Amino acid sequence: MSMSIRVRLSLMMLLQYAIWGAWAPVLSGYLGKPVSEGGLGFQPGQLGWIYSMLPLASIITPFFAGQIADRYLATERFLGILHLLGAGALILMASQQQYLPMLIWMLIFSLFYAPTLALTNSLAFSHMSNAEKEFGGIRVWGTIGWIVSGLLLTLFRNQFPALTPKGMSDSLLLAGIMAFILGVLSFGLPHTPPKREGVNPWAFLDALKLMKDRNFLVFILVSFVVATELQFYYVLTAPFLEKGMGVPGENVPAWMTLGQIAEIVVMAALLPALLPKMGLRKTMVVGIIAWPIRYVIFALGADMPSLTWLVIASLTLHGFCYVFFFTVGFIYVDRVASADIRASAQNLIALVVLGIGSYVGSLFTGWVGNFFTDAAGVTNWRNVFLVPVVLTVLCAIVFPLLFREKTEQDSPAAAASH
Repeated sequence: MSMSIRVRLSLMMLLQYAIWGAWAPVLSGYLGKPVSEGGLGFQPGQLGWIYSMLPLASIITPFFAGQIADRYLATERFLGILHLLGAGALILMASQQQYLPMLIWMLIFSLFYAPTLALTNSLAFSHMSNAEKEFGGIRVWGTIGWIVSGLLLTLFRNQFPALTPKGMSDSLLLAGIMAFILGVLSFGLPHTPPKREGVNPWAFLDALKLMKDRNFLVFILVSFVVATELQFYYVLTAPFLEKGMGVPGENVPAWMTLGQIAEIVVMAALLPALLPKMGLRKTMVVGIIAWPIRYVIFALGADMPSLTWLVIASLTLHGFCYVFFFTVGFIYVDRVASADIRASAQNLIALVVLGIGSYVGSLFTGWVGNFFTDAAGVTNWRNVFLVPVVLTVLCAIVFPLLFREKTEQDSPAAAASH
């Protein structure tokens, strides 16, 4: 890979995740904060519905996004169009004050943004000669982008609060600016034309056939369950830090970047060193185990304010959770899918993880939050976080028992070719 391509792919990843990182970790804090304190006063169940819009879009869009990139339109052009439309939706959403308009605009933005998560992966893989060695070094810039957004948001909240127009969400406004920049720059990404000849026009259906293999099916099912529990982190961590642990709201964006800082270390240093030695199976098991450890610490901290330092430190476990399971999962999908269905296969895992799993998880998280919140609006955070502890422990037991790492010759794609 040339240096020019590496730089452009890295910048793409940085801005791609800077958009998401600007709003996802902290928007729930703004939405759930009482109106008297500058928030919108939404209930946990409403937060779950708003956060479920991106997963819902991730369920809908794979059925056409992968086909467009695989068959009809150059991926970099498709990304440019989607991000420019998403930028407009974000800026309009930032000024909404009521629940229903906020929900509708979040859905509109999500329909534009959801396809880009898988498309940036497929574009990057298309220009790599060795994905296992090169992908981590490119994808880590997405994590840096997430961190940049969090630190910028903290800086503006503490030093330049007047720059945000009154009645607007600073996190959504920042995300809109990032999306506009990436939309413009996408047209200069490495050219990735669609494959028009010698391929099956029903690539997404072929990607679905990968689930005939038991190992791929186990991976998909465990990914679904793990994705549902990931929403407890995205939807409730910011409100938990503010309401449960007493962390000042203006500092929450910076603290939330600890997970991404750890992600950089894991992805840039540990993943390239450990994945070739441990293999896909063991690496993903380590990622799963990190989940219940983090939620146990959250549950303990809910009853012991003196453990605020430990709760904040446990945010670093997100690096192991995400990289060792989901990033390695992207590599696994790239390994088992044939070249002509690779974009559609990446969209399949996006459908399961970012789509169905996250959609169900967002609604489930909102329901659990409501269930353990009394009439006075006080949430029993210990009980809330014990729920994902149980489910992630089950995943950590089931996955290594049922998933067997295969050789390239034994992969689903190879089997389908015989």
